[in-house]
Amino acid sequence: MVSLDLRRLRFLREFEERGTLGAVAAALGYSPSTVSQQLSLLEKETGARLFEKAGRGLRLNDSGRLLAQHARILLAAAEAAEADLAALTGDIRGTVRAGGLQSAARRLLVPAVARMMAEHPRVRVEVFELELEQSLPGLRLGAVDLVIGDEYDGHPRPRPDGLRYTTVLAEPIKVVLPAGHPLARAGGPVPIEGLRDAVWTASAEGTGHHAMVVATCRSLGGYEPDLRHRSNDADVQLELVRAGAAVALMTPLALPVGDATLAVRDIAGSTLGRRLVAVTRDTPPAPPLTAFAQAVAGASATWADQHPA
Repeated sequence: MVSLDLRRLRFLREFEERGTLGAVAAALGYSPSTVSQQLSLLEKETGARLFEKAGRGLRLNDSGRLLAQHARILLAAAEAAEADLAALTGDIRGTVRAGGLQSAARRLLVPAVARMMAEHPRVRVEVFELELEQSLPGLRLGAVDLVIGDEYDGHPRPRPDGLRYTTVLAEPIKVVLPAGHPLARAGGPVPIEGLRDAVWTASAEGTGHHAMVVATCRSLGGYEPDLRHRSNDADVQLELVRAGAAVALMTPLALPVGDATLAVRDIAGSTLGRRLVAVTRDTPPAPPLTAFAQAVAGASATWADQHPA
């Protein structure tokens, strides 16, 4: 009779998702030799070869792919069992790992952490800053429990199976200019076509924000933006605007309040917006995750009440 170790099955699922021992090691915080040892022990437990050579590396063979499919089911069942037991006892304790883009981490996740510390002190919450695309593998595999990502109007993101998406905040997109910019001094909404000759700043290529800036300039202005500056740090983008070195498209969540060095204006002839979505696995959540998701929803509601669009 084969006895399967759930921890080693997680290593197998990580390998199926990430493809190399080094990537698995980096994701789980182990050395590549430890990952290799655990997978070798899994082969001994099953009595089957799970890998085959692929150049200098390894890849799953038919047996490995079959076991990885079963590992998904077993790991999900174990997670559901833990959630059911915790709900039955009413004991809210454990660990929640949450990530999100910078503005969401600052304005939503941090207040949610503070609420959890006050209401559920036996729950350990770990927060990190990460774009949605980077966090999806860890979310699907259980290394991350909740991620806040963004979706811009006209730019839907792929939604892989096995995940649940909940909108937590909707925001308008604003033009951000140096206070002394001619279009800022004119007052009122700013036409995107009027910024044809401007230098732009945005997040890194491959992010939703970068794609939104480029698409907005193309569709509303009819030009390719001179996008010289890229940073996922909103404060860096804002410093470029303050210095008169760039203009930007941002949402209120990322903007300071009452900064006289910046002019924040509506986009002329457009109602472009962004939605922040909380992404979790599509399985019954454990009580700590349920409590934290409620704390995030509360932080979002408080922000929306204090900063009406």
